[in-house]
Amino acid sequence: MIKPVIGSVLARVWTTLANLLVFMVAGHALGAEGLGAISLIVLGITLVQLLNNVVGGGALVHLMPRAPLGALLRPAYAWAVITVFVAAAVSLLPLVPEGLALHVVILAFMQSLYSIHLNVLVGRKRFRAYNWIVAAHAALLLAMFLLLLRSPGPRDVVSYVWASYVAFGATLLLSTLAIFLSPQPVTPQAEPGLLRRMVRQGLQIQSANAMQLLNYRLAYYLIEHFRGLAPLGVYSVATQLAEGAWLVPRSLGLVLYGSVSNEAAAARQRSLTLTVFKVAVISAAGAMIIALLLPDALFAWLFGKEVQGLRPILLVLAPGIVAMAASQAYSHYFSGVGANKHNAIGSGVGLMITAVFGVFMVSHHGLLGAAATASLAYGANAIYQGWVFNRLTGARLADLKPTEADVERIRSAWSRM
Repeated sequence: MIKPVIGSVLARVWTTLANLLVFMVAGHALGAEGLGAISLIVLGITLVQLLNNVVGGGALVHLMPRAPLGALLRPAYAWAVITVFVAAAVSLLPLVPEGLALHVVILAFMQSLYSIHLNVLVGRKRFRAYNWIVAAHAALLLAMFLLLLRSPGPRDVVSYVWASYVAFGATLLLSTLAIFLSPQPVTPQAEPGLLRRMVRQGLQIQSANAMQLLNYRLAYYLIEHFRGLAPLGVYSVATQLAEGAWLVPRSLGLVLYGSVSNEAAAARQRSLTLTVFKVAVISAAGAMIIALLLPDALFAWLFGKEVQGLRPILLVLAPGIVAMAASQAYSHYFSGVGANKHNAIGSGVGLMITAVFGVFMVSHHGLLGAAATASLAYGANAIYQGWVFNRLTGARLADLKPTEADVERIRSAWSRM
């Protein structure tokens, strides 16, 4: 498991760094309002993905070892086409910056196909190909954004849009080649009711993801409504920095998902999850401590003079970021064993907290109120998932503490490299 983890961590380090560089460039070239507009574009694309991934998302990972590729891709592609028409209708709503709705729909369709291919690669445990393609996407987006901003003409958010077309187009091609030009593994024949099974699992996964996305990003719309685009730009930088602490947890979660999906022994599934939990929490806590030690002057120098007051926001976000690092382990375990309803319930608990407290906290306390609401929601989600995991697997609270055996296991795995 160690090789895929290292590769995934390195890929996520690069993609996070590249995304931060995009935000740095945008902050200096477009200001805080430009950062806010880019955040809304990305959020609009992500919302479309929630619908697409009902069929073309995590259910593919779980079913890849259990059905032929063609039987899974046909409904996934068909659903992506349906999704783009729904997205076109939804684009009439004022959820993205004016004049960019059509671009968001097209980019979302490209990402739908791209994410289908990436899920196929994860389901086949082809983590190396997955990591290279994701890293290439980040590199292309950054390079094209820089190039367009330096070209003659207006410097505006449209430069980010055209850079996204290049990045998604190139990596869609790469992911297609990675799937269809490689040897096809032997899989069982498709069972009757495969589509129904895909939709059922996809709905469970995406209901959790939809509520989790609202936990993550509902604050964006509230901040934009109550405070404006410039404060949203500042908050989006804070969340980008804070969520950088999820580099290791998300990388571990990706590998855990593929491993648990292909692992039949319950004891082994539990052991892998507990190990991922401990490393995820420790790494996230360490990353947040480092971020909190950095001075505000450094952030202003990196992201532009309009980006001020990040440290208090990061401090309030820190407990929630660590809680969600733990949730990464639990969520990928539940997805791997097909118990996605617990992810949905946990996300629902968090969303309820966001809905109850979000409007008041953001309208009265601004960005710190948004950060506090996020930490409460993330913490409640992780507590619920941890309780269910312990109940289902027989794990105890004492099992969550790092031990000498854990250190030795990690040292042994590293030495085998």
